Amino acid sequence: MAKDKSIFTCTECGGTSARWMGKCPSCNAWNTLIEGSSEPAAGKNRFGSVHASLAPTSEVLPLAQIEAADFERHPTGIDELDRVLGGGMVEGGVVLIGGDPGIGKSTLLLQAVDALQRSGMNTLYVTGEESGAQVAMRSRRLGLPDSQVPVLPEIQLEKILHTLQSRQPGIAIIDSIQTVYSDQLTSAPGSVAQVRECAAHLTRTAKSTGTTIVLVGHVTKEGALAGPRVLEHMVDTVLYFEGDTHSNFRLIRAIKNRFGAVNEIGVFAMTEKGLKGVSNPSAIFLSQHAEPVPGSCVMVTLEGTRPLLVEIQALVDSGGPSPRRLSVGLDRDRLAMLLAVLHRHAGVACMDQDVFVNAVGGVRISEPAADLAVMLAITSSLRGKALPKGFIAFGEVGLAGEVRPAPRGQDRLKEAAKLGFKVAVVPKANAPKKNDKAFEGLKIYPVERIEEAMQVVRGLD
Repeated sequence: MAKDKSIFTCTECGGTSARWMGKCPSCNAWNTLIEGSSEPAAGKNRFGSVHASLAPTSEVLPLAQIEAADFERHPTGIDELDRVLGGGMVEGGVVLIGGDPGIGKSTLLLQAVDALQRSGMNTLYVTGEESGAQVAMRSRRLGLPDSQVPVLPEIQLEKILHTLQSRQPGIAIIDSIQTVYSDQLTSAPGSVAQVRECAAHLTRTAKSTGTTIVLVGHVTKEGALAGPRVLEHMVDTVLYFEGDTHSNFRLIRAIKNRFGAVNEIGVFAMTEKGLKGVSNPSAIFLSQHAEPVPGSCVMVTLEGTRPLLVEIQALVDSGGPSPRRLSVGLDRDRLAMLLAVLHRHAGVACMDQDVFVNAVGGVRISEPAADLAVMLAITSSLRGKALPKGFIAFGEVGLAGEVRPAPRGQDRLKEAAKLGFKVAVVPKANAPKKNDKAFEGLKIYPVERIEEAMQVVRGLD
């Protein structure tokens, strides 16, 4: 069967060209022409081999008359992955997972699909970057020598779709979407047109057949998923693999999830037998000091529904005429703001000092509840006096010097008390009621302003 001819469409004005040009002939915009397929002949549909629509045509009904059914989930057997997914794989869902090369995407997915296969689900692993022998070698290295997962080494979209239609798997892994190409387009695999076209076909297949499809995506140097942004919009769940390849720990973060909460994280440790879930992730982000050291303050942050204890470290040193402000894992602009508030309202001047702030363990903290811990760590380093052992703090600090409450403050304090912390400086609005047994052993100092927090810390010296 003859292919459809390619046509190039301008993303700015919608104009078309029979060949690629650097400048759109209609609106004169540069680098806006994207390859696509021309309109097929009458009676033909290039999506017909997949499905012309996602579902049979239905009548229009009010929302109140439509039955709302919950989605059936299939747990993968990996608790940390199920947490991020919202409880497991959803029938007909499309999951996009991205991360740096070698961080463990293929390893985790092979472990998950093997567990689903052993539970009785029909599975399929499509590999476009490795041969079947390489996948089998990884399987044996992970301690899965008798795995029965079917493997298809293929990169042509039409053959992959035919296999999906004939085998009807419950879950299919596409590793990776950047290697798949369609005969309908002449561009190379991995191009914007190919990635968008192939992802659209696979998504239609998932919705029409009920197969859960997991797409592995490459990332750019900045850490964002490569390819068109529309790839993230058309899928149901977007997961990012984070972590340093030189470290044993990995984080999976849910950026988008139509079937669960976003910003959930799963914590894994890379071992000789693959990725293993970490039951107490707070231990990763806390340094083990024999004695308290200046410039260190522990805070409780929220990652989705999970409270995590993270150590904030600060180093204040004599600077030159242009002192530096550097933060790792925290917002640099917010650090400059906190230094100004610290000077104006607490009388702690750092204008001639270099200030370095780091969140231990490679975690990234975006919530403002870290403000109070950052300011106390900076003050501790500047004074050269360590905070008491078993000390935590959290709370947002405003420009007027007020300490604002953090969301779910009670849950944060319960986590700290469970892990044996003894002293907490928190916003007054987050202070629990008296005689609450959940906080036994934890001395809580509620404060309303940053000056009060500084006075409390000085009184603990």
